[in-house]
Amino acid sequence: MLIMPVIVLFYQENGLTMFDVFLLQGIYSVAIVLLEIPSGYLADIWGRKNTIIIGSILGVLGFVIYSGSSGFWWFLIAEMILGIGQSFISGSDSALLYDSLVEQKREKEYMKLEGRVLSIGNFAETIAAILGGLLAEISLRTPFVVQIFIAIIAIPASIMLIEPARKKIESKNSFVNIIQIVKVSLITDKKLKWTIIFSAVIGVSTLTMAWFVQPLLKELGFTVFGIGIIWALLNLTVGLTTLVAYKIEEYLNKRNIVLLISIVVFLSYLLIGFFYSIWVISILFVFYFIRGIATPVLKDYINRITGSDVRATVLSVRNFVIRVLFSIVGPFLGWFSDNYSIQQAFILSGTIFLILSIFSAVMFIRKGD
Repeated sequence: MLIMPVIVLFYQENGLTMFDVFLLQGIYSVAIVLLEIPSGYLADIWGRKNTIIIGSILGVLGFVIYSGSSGFWWFLIAEMILGIGQSFISGSDSALLYDSLVEQKREKEYMKLEGRVLSIGNFAETIAAILGGLLAEISLRTPFVVQIFIAIIAIPASIMLIEPARKKIESKNSFVNIIQIVKVSLITDKKLKWTIIFSAVIGVSTLTMAWFVQPLLKELGFTVFGIGIIWALLNLTVGLTTLVAYKIEEYLNKRNIVLLISIVVFLSYLLIGFFYSIWVISILFVFYFIRGIATPVLKDYINRITGSDVRATVLSVRNFVIRVLFSIVGPFLGWFSDNYSIQQAFILSGTIFLILSIFSAVMFIRKGD
């Protein structure tokens, strides 16, 4: 993702406010939401490899539109296509990995290998952040053009995936089946429900932070290249942490790891807001360290209590909840940042995540034990 270290700056160069930025990402989230669960269900009945191939092709198309356009509406079209493409991939990739391990009777290694996958992705994004910052010195649009060629690599990579043997759900009465899986995930099965909700709250907090980092660093006086370097180091932190996340989880146990994640999330926002200076960069690194633990660990908690026949759908329910929450919280925080200050937006975010993360963590612990 060459574009990530400069994407907010690119939006601002093309006349978008922070409200527009979060609105755009909120609509992107809605695009994912509309197809998130149906695409996960499609992956369960048609094949995870097939949906990943479709998502990869749409990803290329989205970046082609981005690289040659300007203004909110063209960006919106690109985001919608990228959102639909992402909905076909999210959930399918983790389900494919987990069921591949089940086939080999190695499912206990999932957390370690999911961490390795995420780590490789973050190492790649570390390199991309540096390159993206350098390319942005030519123009803020240049990373988007080069990104097309990076995205193309996903197509042959997805074609080379191998679908493991697994139990499949019947395709009859698909809509009824989807509703039933959603009902079990978010209502009937209390353990799964609060695991998904807590994971989603943490997912929203990390997604929100990602969109605030660039304007924060810009206000603190960093150049475009400097922002790229910081972004690279933050992703490197996530990459290194995800490699050992499974060991940290074993050492701390479920209850302690959940409480640690919750506390660090809301404290990071509040501390950045109250101590608004260059020193808050150290807090960002702590936050991204916890992000590196949270993602593989919380996905593993969901996989442990989910059947292989509905795994992609259930993981899509998680992503669905993340996107719904973000589409509500994100634009509001963007508007608040525009009308007050980014510093106050961090304080408000911390307050929101204090309530959401602690409540969902307590319920997760109560229902999960």
